[in-house]
Amino acid sequence: MNLKQLSQLLGLSQTTISRAINGYPEVSEETRQRVLKAAAETGYRPNRAAQRLATGKAGSIGLVMPIEPNDTSDIHFAEFQRGLAEEALRHDFHLVIMPAAPRDEELAIRWLVASGSADGYYLAYMREKDPRIAMAKSLPVPFIVHGRSFGLETDYPFLDVDNEGAFHDAAHLLLQLGHRRFALLNGPEEFDFAIRRRIGAEAALQEKGIDLAPDSIRHTAMTDQAGFCGMSELLERPDRPTAVLCASTVLALGAVRAINRAGLRLGEDISLIAHDDVLPLLKPENFTVPLTTTRSSLRAAGIRIAQRLIAAIKKSEPQPQQHELWKADLVIRASTGPAPR
Repeated sequence: MNLKQLSQLLGLSQTTISRAINGYPEVSEETRQRVLKAAAETGYRPNRAAQRLATGKAGSIGLVMPIEPNDTSDIHFAEFQRGLAEEALRHDFHLVIMPAAPRDEELAIRWLVASGSADGYYLAYMREKDPRIAMAKSLPVPFIVHGRSFGLETDYPFLDVDNEGAFHDAAHLLLQLGHRRFALLNGPEEFDFAIRRRIGAEAALQEKGIDLAPDSIRHTAMTDQAGFCGMSELLERPDRPTAVLCASTVLALGAVRAINRAGLRLGEDISLIAHDDVLPLLKPENFTVPLTTTRSSLRAAGIRIAQRLIAAIKKSEPQPQQHELWKADLVIRASTGPAPR
């Protein structure tokens, strides 16, 4: 069924139907629901080219995917994208993904906006004093930051996890269990989330007069192999840690492998807490010794980013609050126990 036929069926103008489907505020909710119900029942889908001409919008969310020759696949990025895509599909929005070398990210975003390929976009993999923030504020389309940029005033829309609070709580739990020798397996040191997780852990330790020594920290890609290598190095030290914080369950997978290879018992000889992004293929409760975690869903974050972006693009409802800081849940399982004597 085309737009003209749907118009005749409902006794509404083609303009009203188009505006109802695209969420314009001047169309009553009763009319909107009537149009959406009829469109679903008849299988009507708007003509994209005509819709773009009528509204001046592409019906697309844009993102730039930084690519380097030696990159490994990132299941964290894939899980976030799954949430974003699910919500975009609900609103009949497309995703426009543009690969670019990290040094060319700003240029790629400017091209997305200038070409009209995307009505809004999000920024991710935020770094300290990230220059993309100033650029984004200068462009004429909505944007949202997934994360924050350490060292900059937060005068931009964002959704982030309270990484500092999560790792403060995790370190505090281990301190309560009597641990005094700590290590941190963290993400790349230039990323905002890694900076905040380190700060949170250090703050909790300093409250007890303990310093987290620089040689007890590993900043790496968040892969199984990096977790294994980092943990193996730490376990070779004469003053090996009894408590370890991991920035991801993927890092923890490798760390646990190293702990097992060293003949140590997780939760007894050494305790470990990981951050759980709720990855469906790597559930912390399915580890041989279930992992204690700080938990916050990446897929849920992707859904929420899409909701906010689409609302900003449509301008069909009051805009949600500019800043969202999600608290991570601390889930205690068997990988944490009292410090060994």
